[in-house]
Amino acid sequence: MRTRTRRAVDRFNACVLGLRSRFGKAVSRSLTVVTYTGRRSGTTFSIPVGYRRAGDVVRIGVRFPDAKGWWRNFTGDGAPLTVQLDGVDRPGHGLAHRDVKGRVTVTVRL
Repeated sequence: MRTRTRRAVDRFNACVLGLRSRFGKAVSRSLTVVTYTGRRSGTTFSIPVGYRRAGDVVRIGVRFPDAKGWWRNFTGDGAPLTVQLDGVDRPGHGLAHRDVKGRVTVTVRL
């Protein structure tokens, strides 16, 4: 990703994380933090994402997936990650799926 774009994304993510910590439960019902290790880089990343939860399944819709790369870490057989729910880091396994319309969803089984 270009440097300017990367910096803008990093600033946006920091703002979202700040809102989440400031407004707590109200924001936490739809936003969470996902932590994962990059397949190629081995670097640990934490990013804010919107989510829907049903029991032990968390679904993360990826907006503008062609402009983002993080979800590609969960293609194929998927990969482990951590999802912060109710203030607790929960381990899970994420699996990305692209539908016929190009939409991407990462499904996490806790």
